[in-house]
This record gives sequence, structure tokens and C-alpha cells, in this order.
Amino acid sequence: MKKILIGTHNNGKFKEIAYLLPKKYTKVSPVTLKIKSPKETGKSFTSNSKLKAKFFSQFVDYPVISDDSGLCIKALKNGPGIYSARLAKKHGSFLEAMKFILKKMKKKKNRKATFVCSLSYKNKNKKIISVEGKLNGNISSKIIGKKGFGYDPIFIPLNKKNTFGQMSKLKKIKMDHRFIAFQNLKKKIKI
Repeated sequence: MKKILIGTHNNGKFKEIAYLLPKKYTKVSPVTLKIKSPKETGKSFTSNSKLKAKFFSQFVDYPVISDDSGLCIKALKNGPGIYSARLAKKHGSFLEAMKFILKKMKKKKNRKATFVCSLSYKNKNKKIISVEGKLNGNISSKIIGKKGFGYDPIFIPLNKKNTFGQMSKLKKIKMDHRFIAFQNLKKKIKI
């Protein structure tokens, strides 16, 4: 079987990307290879996902796919954006970060938000191919649902009534920003 390294230490992301990839691949985690994550020094989702793909590809002689994603909230100047995971780290958990966001959103009329995912794919000796997937929605007034991960319980996709935190894994995985990015990647390369 072919191998592919999914360049993330986030278990939720790993599972989603593993699900999207063809069955012909053995999905490898940097955690099992004891590879630490690189410092995210990029100023955009794309530069961070490229940086990760480049970094992880130094350790393996097979393809690498990496992700950088986050939640951009209109009323918060598109924050937390690329700092989504770091905000959770700063507050001790995603739950605390969501409480912090909802508190800041209390008096805001505009609840528009976008989940963004940049995927970067690197094959040994080839240049990195990067794509983006975006999904628009709104921020809920409270944390709803125990499913998903990250900011899923406060994000309601456009034209839906439920948050990602209320949706079944399969329903979410077939419509979210990572799914959209993966469809865009498939248009560029045969994966």
C-alpha cells in the first residue's frame, strides 16, 4: 500500500483528512513518527499549510498533505483566523476559547463567519500544490452540540439550522471547508 503523511497533530483534523483520502493509502501521523510540529510563522492559511508540508516532507520519502484552517468572524475583524488554535491554547481549551468568542459577540449584530481550510500537498521532489476551501455561516448565540472538534459547536453553516457540533460526523465531513478544499485539490492533481 502507498503511504501518505497527514501533517497535523490535531486528531480531529487527522481523522477528517484520512477519511477524505483514497483507501489505497496508509495514513501516517507525525505523532507515530515522533515528529514535532513546526512553528507556524506564516501570515496566511496557505503559507502555514505550505510551511507544514515542506517541514514534514523532510522526514519521509512519500507524499505529505497538511492543513491549516481556522474560523474567521466578520465582527471580530476576521479573527481568530490563523490564530484559531493558538487562541484555544491561550485560553486553555477550545471550550474556553468559544466562551471568550461568544462573550465578544454578545452585542454584535453581524454574526457572519467563514471556516477556511488550506491544504498543501507535496510529493517527493515536486513543488507544493496548495488549495483553499471556504464555508460561510454564522456564529450561534451559545455553544450547541458535543460532536465535531474545535469551534464546531458555535458554527452554523449557511442555510442550515444546526451547528457542526450537532451534526453527524459523516454529514459534516461531506460539506465542510476541508471537504471543499479537498475537492479543489482533486481538480489539480490525481490523488
